[in-house]
Amino acid sequence: MSSMPVAQEGKADFSRYNIDWYKPGPRWKIVLWFLVNSLIINTYLPIPVSLKRWVLRLFGAKLGQEVIIKPGVNIKYPWLLKTGDHVWIGEQVWIDNLSDVVIGSNVCLSQGALILTGNHDYRQPTFDLTTRPITLDDGVWIGAKAVVCAGVTCHSHSVLAVNSVATRPLEAYGIYQGNPAVFVRQRHINP
Repeated sequence: MSSMPVAQEGKADFSRYNIDWYKPGPRWKIVLWFLVNSLIINTYLPIPVSLKRWVLRLFGAKLGQEVIIKPGVNIKYPWLLKTGDHVWIGEQVWIDNLSDVVIGSNVCLSQGALILTGNHDYRQPTFDLTTRPITLDDGVWIGAKAVVCAGVTCHSHSVLAVNSVATRPLEAYGIYQGNPAVFVRQRHINP
């Protein structure tokens, strides 16, 4: 028998869902990006990384030097992306940037990582969209299939372990694991 109270306060009504307020860019740009993204970035065709970087910059991404973009990467809106130098973006990484994503230098996003700036307000009957930026400071490592949720900052050289979910800030040089991710130990980098 469950000890959780059953609330009968209201009901969801998705028929009233409205995101007219959310304007990430002109419609033509979004549609054009959708096509270009599927042909150049979110593909397993052997597209040179230099071409991927050029296309992302053309669409407004602010990329540092030597950003590596592996096959099958999906970036929602490049004009809301800023990276430092020597960033590695692994296969099948999804940067779902409905809001700004700022990635420092020497950051690794491993295979299948999800950077998720959007969510829904489950308290509202209309399930309203919410967006909050994400910041990954220098030296951060987001493990394979890990998720960074909206509004989270991963501070300098923190690590989010494989398949973990960051719902709160990760402190500098901390290693976090689980769902929700909790601190497990300090990260030590040999000099």
